[in-house]
Amino acid sequence: MSALNYQIALSMFPRIGAVNARRLVAYLGSLDAVFEAPGKAFKDIPGIGNNLIKIILEKRTEMLEEALREVEFIRKHKIETYFYLNKAFPKRLAQCDDAPVILFQKGNADLNHQRIVSIVGTRSATEYGRELTGELIKGLALTGIEVLVVSGLAFGIDGVAHKAALKNKFPTIGVVGHGLDKLYPSAHKSLAREMIDAGGGILTDFPSGSKIDPGNFPRRNRIIAGLADCTIVVESAGKGGALVTADIANSYNRDVFAFPGKVSDQYSAGCNNLIKKNEAALITSAADLIAYMGWEANAKPRQQVMMIDLDDEEKQVVEILSGSEIITTDFASRKLNLSVQKINSLMLTLEFKGVLKSLPGNRFKLISNTHM
Repeated sequence: MSALNYQIALSMFPRIGAVNARRLVAYLGSLDAVFEAPGKAFKDIPGIGNNLIKIILEKRTEMLEEALREVEFIRKHKIETYFYLNKAFPKRLAQCDDAPVILFQKGNADLNHQRIVSIVGTRSATEYGRELTGELIKGLALTGIEVLVVSGLAFGIDGVAHKAALKNKFPTIGVVGHGLDKLYPSAHKSLAREMIDAGGGILTDFPSGSKIDPGNFPRRNRIIAGLADCTIVVESAGKGGALVTADIANSYNRDVFAFPGKVSDQYSAGCNNLIKKNEAALITSAADLIAYMGWEANAKPRQQVMMIDLDDEEKQVVEILSGSEIITTDFASRKLNLSVQKINSLMLTLEFKGVLKSLPGNRFKLISNTHM
């Protein structure tokens, strides 16, 4: 019996869970012992009562048989596996007490990428949420920050995040709440294939044949939160899976960010509440995220010289910036005889184009090596 058989079988026991599975291996001294030790060996293991001991003893042969079928499926479909005791297991996820025992990935995404961000939100995304998601990822790309984007491959914000990552040449992982013998939603099959082909992947801790059930998604959400350096909630109603993911990320002591919205907007209620309760930091752009995460010093622009087309008003703003190290929106408004609202709009556009960088206090500075 191979080590992989034992690893998969350990994850399959009903009612045991990831925490107790780890505890079994730790107290018995080896993975093999879980399937070979006599019943008395389990008596003094914390959290493993008589009912669980009975399940283990009655089910371990059956679990090994199911694991054997899963190994055949894995090899046939070229699926990567990551066991919690192996070096390849995601280092961020390994820090979480309730992390899965084993992960299955279709694709070759680097689960230990230098920077990983999880982006989540409502399935009923508004145009506002879609734009925020796209501009966030575009803004990271323009400033040279290389990231791996993680989301749940669902409709709405998840799908937008995956597509924006692909558009900006970032690898992206979809974490699903079922086995890799299927894909939910099925409408995202072509998107999943694009993600895999572009160096990303589809990830789960469920074996093949697992039923698609609403109860699977909180388990899926803990992987989304645990894989990443931070979780960003773009849009969410007062309740929903995105808020569950944010709560899990907070429990893991990971950074959580949220985009604010109008108090009257249904799908900004969850984000606004996270911010109000200090459970998420408010961000409005990629620049905010970069500053909070301290990534700026490590940024390596994708192009040392960017050739950028600007309209006449944008060029006027750049000319002012070229003559001063830092300017404010009020200064630019007076200098160009344009409203503050117009200047703010121009500054936002220039920031997304990678021409300037926003600073606290409505201040801006020109990014060097930018040519028009």
